[in-house]
Amino acid sequence: MNTILIKAASIVNEGQIVIADVLIKDGFIEKIAPNINQPADQEINAEGLHLFPGMIDDQVHFREPGLTHKADIFSESMAAVAGGITSFMEMPNTVPNTLTQELLNDKYKIASEVSLANYSFFMGASNDNLEEVLKTDPSNVCGIKVFMGSSTGNMLVDNEKVLENIFKEAPMLVATHCEDEQTIRANMALYKEKYGDNITIDMHPLIRSAEACYKSSSMAVELAKKYNTRLHILHISTAREVALFDNATLLKDKRITAEACVHHLWFDDQDYATKGNWIKWNPAVKTADDRSGILKGVLDGHIDIIATDHAPHTIEEKEQPYLQAPSGGPLVQHALSALLEMYHQNKISLEQIAEKTAHNVATCFNIDKRGFIREGYWADLVLVNLNDPVKVTRANILYKCGWSPFEGQTFKSEITHTFISGNLAYQKGKFMTNEIGKRLAFNR
Repeated sequence: MNTILIKAASIVNEGQIVIADVLIKDGFIEKIAPNINQPADQEINAEGLHLFPGMIDDQVHFREPGLTHKADIFSESMAAVAGGITSFMEMPNTVPNTLTQELLNDKYKIASEVSLANYSFFMGASNDNLEEVLKTDPSNVCGIKVFMGSSTGNMLVDNEKVLENIFKEAPMLVATHCEDEQTIRANMALYKEKYGDNITIDMHPLIRSAEACYKSSSMAVELAKKYNTRLHILHISTAREVALFDNATLLKDKRITAEACVHHLWFDDQDYATKGNWIKWNPAVKTADDRSGILKGVLDGHIDIIATDHAPHTIEEKEQPYLQAPSGGPLVQHALSALLEMYHQNKISLEQIAEKTAHNVATCFNIDKRGFIREGYWADLVLVNLNDPVKVTRANILYKCGWSPFEGQTFKSEITHTFISGNLAYQKGKFMTNEIGKRLAFNR
């Protein structure tokens, strides 16, 4: 029996903040009460600290297998845990691409041995693996990933018949990357004609344009409505796309949901001048109007979830000219810190952060007994000091790639403790690596 008693925390959960004690026993939240007086193996004084449900990141690229010079499941799960992310869902564009049940199981085996956070992995779809996709078990796999626009590790599904069949027959949630490939290729041809190889990063959101995003997202929504697919569109990057989604239906009843990412809520196209390729993502960071439109969509319920799309590349890769530099950047260590900074800027409330990073992810994916601070649920918890500033430097970055788009930024809040399935996995810069995270289960 293993017990931890958290005393006098300001608990941020289900739309309110309440000061109470939390007793953790054998991995689960045993009791929440104003004053718990019973012995525990470990007692933590959380007076003045805020206790959040751990962030559940529904979109990461941890690069294992095949791309482990950039990242691996151990290194990135460690960075995630330090950043208050207690569970992650990882994408299939590793090498080889996760296009068979055997390759999917290989990833689960690696995670079961090395991941500090709880984990799940998406099954990948391609133009010719529908049979394998349909074998996916909805009870222990988070979803099926479809690239409706090529990105890093090209897994583009551009066969219309195949797309229709995936949307028609998928036994579970389908998560899509939506950028129209033809539009992007036509834009790229125009810019190459005009600038040759001298295309610069500020042209990125014009090549991977708002039009390309909207065209693809609206097509996905159309297909989902046609076949009643459980569709989840990832990383919304334009204000225009927000209107494709519904905020009148309760999340548990929605068939079409959407995600925003931290970088699209933080950066805009003016930042290319100073950040360059370090903020080169697909879909691209776009205008300040897009950024504010996405935030509005998050706050009013058109967009359901905030995630990271953590996608590390090496410093050498990112320092190449625009056309050669890959898209993507590391975010799991600093995502919650950035959202807490937005709280300090009066852009979002603490309750909304808990809702969009934990509650709604659990509801959206039907995750079993996670995402809320409730008795009987797994103790995936994060303690935060809202008034202990931390500056992001190369020296304190935990990503294997060794850099962050937030370098030089001082965040007002510090993540002090992270609990994974009832185990204290991280405390004030120190990791307890003797316990491994658990595979997520889904009530489907």
